[in-house]
Amino acid sequence: MLTRVRSAFIALLALAVTTIVVPTAPAQAATATGNPGFTANVMAPLHVTDWAGFNTQLQTTKEYGADAVSVDVWWGQVETADQAFDWSYYDQVFSAIKAKGLKIVPIFSFHQCGGNVGDQCAIGVPGWVWSKYNGQSLNGVTLDANGLKHKSEQGNYSSETVQGWADQLVKGEYTAFASAFKTKYATSYASDLQEINVSLGPAGELRYPSYNSHDSGTGYPTRGALQAYSPLALASFRTSTIAKYTNLAGVNAAWGTSLTNTSQITPPTDGTNFFTSGAYRTTTYGKDFIDWYNNSLVSHGKTMLEAVLSGLGTSFSTAAIGYKIPGVHWAMTNPSYPRAAEVAAGLVQTSIDMNADATGHGYQKIVNLAKQVSTTRKVILHFTCLEMSNANSAPAYSQAQDLVFWVAAKAAALGVTIKGENALSGGVTTNAGWDNIVNAFDWASYTGMTVLRMGDVTSGVGLERFAKFIARYRLSVTVHFAEFASATSYTMHPFNGLTGDRVMTYEGYFNGRHWWKVTVANPPNFTFCFLNSNGTWDGANRVFNKQGTQLYVLPYSANVAVTRP
Repeated sequence: MLTRVRSAFIALLALAVTTIVVPTAPAQAATATGNPGFTANVMAPLHVTDWAGFNTQLQTTKEYGADAVSVDVWWGQVETADQAFDWSYYDQVFSAIKAKGLKIVPIFSFHQCGGNVGDQCAIGVPGWVWSKYNGQSLNGVTLDANGLKHKSEQGNYSSETVQGWADQLVKGEYTAFASAFKTKYATSYASDLQEINVSLGPAGELRYPSYNSHDSGTGYPTRGALQAYSPLALASFRTSTIAKYTNLAGVNAAWGTSLTNTSQITPPTDGTNFFTSGAYRTTTYGKDFIDWYNNSLVSHGKTMLEAVLSGLGTSFSTAAIGYKIPGVHWAMTNPSYPRAAEVAAGLVQTSIDMNADATGHGYQKIVNLAKQVSTTRKVILHFTCLEMSNANSAPAYSQAQDLVFWVAAKAAALGVTIKGENALSGGVTTNAGWDNIVNAFDWASYTGMTVLRMGDVTSGVGLERFAKFIARYRLSVTVHFAEFASATSYTMHPFNGLTGDRVMTYEGYFNGRHWWKVTVANPPNFTFCFLNSNGTWDGANRVFNKQGTQLYVLPYSANVAVTRP
């Protein structure tokens, strides 16, 4: 199977051609030189209940070279009442991660847990939020009990997140949450956070709940449902449209309509026809609506990120800020409505050429959000579905692999740091999934990987391939050796690719053995053995072939493990 790498990547690779074809070969097929700034993270369970198992998994991932653990910090679990915070669960989680020498990536999860793929617990948005703003007014709209919720073209309300059109009312809640987190952890975990991610929508992703359970028949692989029908959304669309065209006469001239009142400026009244007729990408009205829909989502992301940054202040100064957009990879070439699932999720514009590298195939605004946030911290974009292959036929009409490259190409062109994730848990338990991930890292601008979920990479294929993946892009390897006799020193003797004896340092007593270690920077493949201070060889040769960044060797054995025996 072949993957086409678009021309934007070619400029990045300094190749004087417009396209290149690269094989989705096994991970060990190409020569890797390391990836500066590379990070390899795992996702913790949505909610830990098996603490012994959690600690075992942490130990395993640490031993083969993972850097950090991302943890959902659920708004609905922590803020039990308005301005009343209970951090006891996270005291335990963070302490367990730190004790293993791993960094922490808290996700400020302002969304609901439950109703999405892989959700195994139920934690809602705090119940007090929905009632707190009941009766308040914003942009001429007096809110009722559903006033903060998205409303779909089917007429259903979603409780997964607070809608972005209510940001001006509720952004203080996000600032207060971040401030409370800072107050709780800024001293005890000042340098332990690798990154702070912010949930900007359903499932923690910057998107609309277009394919979520509140609407029937909108899941994969359909087009989904538009989510712009709340009173606040209607008011925003009308205001935006009048601002663009000055008055109703200007609107009618642009759209070819005969509207007599601004109340007639509405989202599509027939969503099915809006898409199947092509109006969403061929008419001025359709392109105006989708531009507003997309811009509203991006503006929401900017508001939330800056609200959180305001609450954090200068605390955790070494931690970047991150946001995630999903790989909505289906219905991309569906003949009835190409790219419609991405459109309904709010991810792309249709007023631009969605087939052009220059526009990021429609993703330019949502990727460029990383450059629009007012902060001195690095802003990192996370993108999903790196493990997936194209399946460009009915019913999926998926171009997942192309999408992975399109978004990364636009990120590279804009100077945005991008990291990857797998979309589905099973994707990192197969060799095919890892081959796709490696292909993306070899040929695109991804600088880090967060694996969904840690339990899938602590045994079997997941462990083996993640360890090899880390070794492929990491600039050093640490070799651990269990001594075979008491000695004042041990030395690793490399050959067949690497020369120069390396003096080892004493590491400690683990699993009933005394261990020594040594780190080699940016190594090629090589063979090695060990000698002690008495000049005694332990009697076996081993081979490093990028099977991991943390290697564990027992005396007299040629076996090389990626976790401590």
